[in-house]
Amino acid sequence: MSRMTIARLAEAGGVGVETVRYYQRRGLLSEPERPGGGGFRSYGEPDVRRLRFIRSAQAAGFTLEEIGELLNLDAIDDRARARELARSRVAALDARIAELQGARAALARLADACAGGSAGACPIITAFEP
Repeated sequence: MSRMTIARLAEAGGVGVETVRYYQRRGLLSEPERPGGGGFRSYGEPDVRRLRFIRSAQAAGFTLEEIGELLNLDAIDDRARARELARSRVAALDARIAELQGARAALARLADACAGGSAGACPIITAFEP
């Protein structure tokens, strides 16, 4: 892949230009110098990989602070801390999954109760009333 503008970097990473700039302000992506003090900054394949890593890590539930830490840990090869962060994220995901499974089971019970009768208020509606 040849050198690219910030707009092409954003497109390759599946984000908007303002998202790239935000990541740069947060220190997650570098901001290349302008050639000769002017002109367009240029980005390459390593920048695309880093941007895609950030997006994938966010999709896995990591915060931007944790993503920054993971990037720093990679630079110093601290696998123990990276593993600790990943295990912490897995535990948080497990807790969220359990919470969602409980909500699903409760909603399924309400749907069954709603199907079981035709008189009176629908249990689904009454369950969510304040």
